[in-house]
Amino acid sequence: MLTSTDFSGLINERFFRNFLPIPATNSLKLGERTPDFELPDITGGQLVKLSDYRGQQPVVLAFTRIFTEKQYCPLCYPHIVDLNRKYEEFRIRGVEVLMITSTDERQSEKVVQDLGLKMPLLSNPSCKIFRDYEVGQALGAPLPGQFVLDNNGKLLYKHLFSFLEPNASVEKVLLAIGNS
Repeated sequence: MLTSTDFSGLINERFFRNFLPIPATNSLKLGERTPDFELPDITGGQLVKLSDYRGQQPVVLAFTRIFTEKQYCPLCYPHIVDLNRKYEEFRIRGVEVLMITSTDERQSEKVVQDLGLKMPLLSNPSCKIFRDYEVGQALGAPLPGQFVLDNNGKLLYKHLFSFLEPNASVEKVLLAIGNS
């Protein structure tokens, strides 16, 4: 983990667009199909379209909060590390984990290198997908959230940010998959 206090790159258009607090108010219902999207995968170097997984395999969408390539959210950093450490467990179960960040492609490339990410890291600096999934925002970045989709793209489980539980534990996410 980078422990630098370098805040360069923090104050940008995304910061101002996400500065005012908007609580997580996700209205997606269990059993419904979630919004489709197409984003660049920084880890694999290709475009990833969510609907390509439909009929193929379950997917975990892990919306994460990274401020810049040098500044990780202290509540999300341990979650990112845990997901990455247990990524193979998801793959063994036939599940893809798509981590979505609001950092731009250049910043995201540094995050992949810094953390040695194995799972796809999708870059969404416009934060459109964060807004589509209504995860909320505060202090310059969207809030985290986790969504488990079955192999038909229907919502099995969702977790939205709260101060009591900022991110769903990897165990809870795996349990939601196991119940599908």
